[in-house]
Amino acid sequence: MAQFSHPDFGGMAQWSAGGMSMVGDMFNAATKAKLDGVLQDLAQALRRGDLLMDEARSGDANETTRFGDWPSEFGPAATIGSQNDMRYAFFPSARRLVIEDRGKRTIYDTGEHMITGVAQQQSLDRTLTFRSQLGAVTIADLPIVE
Repeated sequence: MAQFSHPDFGGMAQWSAGGMSMVGDMFNAATKAKLDGVLQDLAQALRRGDLLMDEARSGDANETTRFGDWPSEFGPAATIGSQNDMRYAFFPSARRLVIEDRGKRTIYDTGEHMITGVAQQQSLDRTLTFRSQLGAVTIADLPIVE
């Protein structure tokens, strides 16, 4: 999943594996197809481990969100995200989902779920809902490992 601003994609753009993409010039099918192709290739390279994602920058150039300190024994993460003081990473080879909320880290067993997307609600309970090949999954559906 990615959200960014780049002039080659018409300004603000969003992309999520599984088919969702939006570009700033919303009626430009060629630009949308370009975005889909580039980010699909990038996502596949990340999944294969050809590329490693050590850190990502938020929209604020002075704020850096570190992604390199996830448990190394789980291998490369396929899905990583953060918002406010919550962050999460899914590790398909270990079948683990790690959620860090306000500094507290919880590790979940994802079982047969291969997580491809996430929705985070900005509410008091800070709800996370993940998408897998089996449908929607909440953290309440997953057993805690640690």
